[in-house]
Amino acid sequence: MTTKADFTPDEWTAILEGPPTAGTMVVLAAKGGIFRETIAMAKAYTEARSHHGASELLDEIVSTKPHVDHTRFHSYEELKQHAVGALSNAITLLSGKASAQEVDDYRGFVLGLAKRVAEAHREHGVAISPPEEAALKDIEGALAGASS
Repeated sequence: MTTKADFTPDEWTAILEGPPTAGTMVVLAAKGGIFRETIAMAKAYTEARSHHGASELLDEIVSTKPHVDHTRFHSYEELKQHAVGALSNAITLLSGKASAQEVDDYRGFVLGLAKRVAEAHREHGVAISPPEEAALKDIEGALAGASS
């Protein structure tokens, strides 16, 4: 099993950055619901921690408090570009050191978190708004970038 010890501190930071950055990308994709969507992100981490033991790597990822410095981005496009790059980088790092199953677990966690955030607040009568759907597609693309 792959653990935090298999990565340099910078690599580990990059891996940890992926999930909350994806969640933030969805939160900011459409106006409204920021409070509910932020809570949904936190609940995704809590739920993943409750599945402790399924993946040692994922256990270590979700046991760390999520952090995103959203103040450094001046626009949604800038955040999106950073998020897509961060996710692609995380997948590349994981693909080089983790098992295919662990990489898939990470992908599943990130995408599940992003979908949960998107569904946390109905906008214009739909569960997932078109801007949120576009953000999810961008996230999926970044996560698929380096296949296992």
